[in-house]
Amino acid sequence: MFVVTHRKLFYILSGLLFVASVVSLAVWGLQPSIDFKGGSLLEIQYRQVRPEIPMINLALSPLSLDHSVRPTGDLGYIIRFQSLTEEEQTKVMSAVSLNGVNIPEVKRLDTIGPLLGKEAVGKSLVAIIMVMLCIVLFITFAFRKVSEPVASWKYGVITVVALLHDVLVPTGAFAILGHYAGFEVDTLFVTALLVVLGFSVHDTIVVFDRVRENLRVSHEARNHKDFATIVGESIQQTFVRSINTSLTTVIALIVLYVIGPEVTKHFSLALLIGIVAGTYSSIFIGSPLLVTVEKWQKRANS
Repeated sequence: MFVVTHRKLFYILSGLLFVASVVSLAVWGLQPSIDFKGGSLLEIQYRQVRPEIPMINLALSPLSLDHSVRPTGDLGYIIRFQSLTEEEQTKVMSAVSLNGVNIPEVKRLDTIGPLLGKEAVGKSLVAIIMVMLCIVLFITFAFRKVSEPVASWKYGVITVVALLHDVLVPTGAFAILGHYAGFEVDTLFVTALLVVLGFSVHDTIVVFDRVRENLRVSHEARNHKDFATIVGESIQQTFVRSINTSLTTVIALIVLYVIGPEVTKHFSLALLIGIVAGTYSSIFIGSPLLVTVEKWQKRANS
């Protein structure tokens, strides 16, 4: 009952996170990778000594290419450009090898056109919207036999509110990280958001299903428990399971972030932030909102 009784405190905390995410997105926005804006990405690794970033910038400056340099690992760099021609690629490799003094190994070289980048943006937005719509329809159908005291479609709406929280928190975090640490978002980031949506809705449905079962038991026993009591008991019954499930996933993601390859670090970090936010919202936001909606209905009908 602690979660239900003190639900306003959790609403305030979520509200602060929500506002912080929206403000960071409005002020700084996200830093799109070449997946979305097009361009070329070059990842190189030096064999012994990595030159300092100012040396790389000085070597590339005569080429007049719009570029950014970010270190990766102990000996590597990830360098982003506008789309490079084959001739420009040759000049870039000569520049980063400091005219043959320190020749690096090319780990990857990707080039994406601006049209493909715009297409990726559109498809990513459509994918997120379609997933959320399907989740609402599924929950409305799954809880169609629940009509009292909260209608089934309201379960779906409450789930979407919680999912918006789960998507905005990692997105806002990456807006902040993009501004201060140069983090970029790519199609892997969108994949991470879709995984977070699926993970979060699973946790939410577990609690909602226990609420539905406890409502049925209360109705059959004719003890007519208060709805807030039923929701509180349902959260208590599923709390340990939800925390343990999320904790095992979080541990795996921390290991992946610490020792995994550079290409998956931002992906694992987005998942890590999103799953923590999703577990929190499933327990402390979604279920208490059922109680809040039920109390609003009572006031409206009184």
